[in-house]
Amino acid sequence: MQINISARHGHLSPGTQDKITEKVEGLRRFFDRMTAMHVTVDLEHREQPTVEVKVSAEHHDEFVATAQADNVIAAVDGVIEKIESQLRKFKEKLKEHRATPHKHLEPPLPEEL
Repeated sequence: MQINISARHGHLSPGTQDKITEKVEGLRRFFDRMTAMHVTVDLEHREQPTVEVKVSAEHHDEFVATAQADNVIAAVDGVIEKIESQLRKFKEKLKEHRATPHKHLEPPLPEEL
């Protein structure tokens, strides 16, 4: 899986990038079929940085979440919670989407024919 981290209006230290990568890699346990993650940190308002995460997965559109906090790591934690809930919801949909086999369907009553 490919992870891209970029910053707008500033630079991120290598230590911060490593922490972000470590936290984002934890999303793998929720869904195996992720192909890429793009993390964008917007430092335009330094007192309230914004973090956006886009997760690309097989057979699905991108999962996108944005969070804003007092520091970058807190914003990353907030955005990861949002992405986790999206991934859980999608995975539950996949599990619950089971068609009823034909042999378990009730035949129509004679009055209905």
